[in-house]
Amino acid sequence: MNAEQCLPVSGWSDRRAFLNLEKRLYADDPNWVTPLWSERKALCGFTSHPFYNDAESQAFLVRRHGQVVGRVLAIVNHAHNRHHNEKRGFFGFFESIDDVDVARCLMDRAGDWLREKGMTDVRGPVHPSLNYEVGLLIDGFDTPPTFLIPYNHAYYAQLIEACGFKKSQDLFCYEAGIEDLDDLDPKLQFVIEEATKRFKVKTRPIDRSHFEEDVQVFLSIYNQSLQRTWGYVPMSNEELVHQAKQLKWLIVPELTSIAEIDGKPVGAGFGLLDYNQILKNMNGHLLPLGWWKLLNGKRKIDRLRLVSTNVLPEYQKWGLGLVTLSRVLPDAIDFGIQVGEFSWVLESNSLSRGTIERGGAKKVKTQRIYDRPL
Repeated sequence: MNAEQCLPVSGWSDRRAFLNLEKRLYADDPNWVTPLWSERKALCGFTSHPFYNDAESQAFLVRRHGQVVGRVLAIVNHAHNRHHNEKRGFFGFFESIDDVDVARCLMDRAGDWLREKGMTDVRGPVHPSLNYEVGLLIDGFDTPPTFLIPYNHAYYAQLIEACGFKKSQDLFCYEAGIEDLDDLDPKLQFVIEEATKRFKVKTRPIDRSHFEEDVQVFLSIYNQSLQRTWGYVPMSNEELVHQAKQLKWLIVPELTSIAEIDGKPVGAGFGLLDYNQILKNMNGHLLPLGWWKLLNGKRKIDRLRLVSTNVLPEYQKWGLGLVTLSRVLPDAIDFGIQVGEFSWVLESNSLSRGTIERGGAKKVKTQRIYDRPL
């Protein structure tokens, strides 16, 4: 190979090179959106993040003739392995030139590190777990990603598969325009009305005066509702608090919904504005004017990512997810939303996929998660 040995990242010079590779590889790609670099550093473990209170990682770089040409992060998620009784490692933040030798060098070195940590299998890409950004884009390269959805070059799948990885699970992004509401399956409206009547469900948006408490309610329902979901690991209390603080600045209360039965929250859902429409012109920095652009540009965003609608397990088969989500729709239209994206949806989640497809949404992108034995 014409590359030097793949070496572990050590010190800020290497960390800067790790991040800068992404900028260079996508410099001419019109669909790439610059990430928020402060958050990217934290998720890579370069600065403090509560995920790493129960996880460890090691970043690797490949240089050729002194220039960085590939990167990857190897991850041991102790919470995942306890929850699933596995010895599974993960990889994330993979970037590479179109060269199989570079990809193999990265994956072999990351695999060696994971094996030394006692891992028997590796899964990815995750950035850095399924509770954050996840999956490799394998179709839908013609449009930019929505907020917090990964994006990559089309040749990455060939590189990863050449390293011995096989498909484990696909994740789908569905899209629906406001005009699609005219063709909505009447059975869905019937389910909403019957479930509301049967359980005497009341729905409301997040309360601005109790914002942090309501965000905690959502995250608590998120943790409880996904216990049997493929690959899921509950967020720690520290992660929940961190996420609540992050979401405080991003969530628009009228684009959220909490469903209650007898005053008890049983369902929660929220849409995140597609902040990528603003971030694309911010160069990845919130200072000095980034925050102002982000917060004051909200009303110009016409796309909503419906991130999650979660219902407590005992109510999941009764249509309360639809009831929860239906509350958001009128306010989304009033806000000026023209397109809603449901993402991501697990391939194995036949209930959610069936409901979304009956609602008229079309699959527009696919992210893939790969596995490989070590």
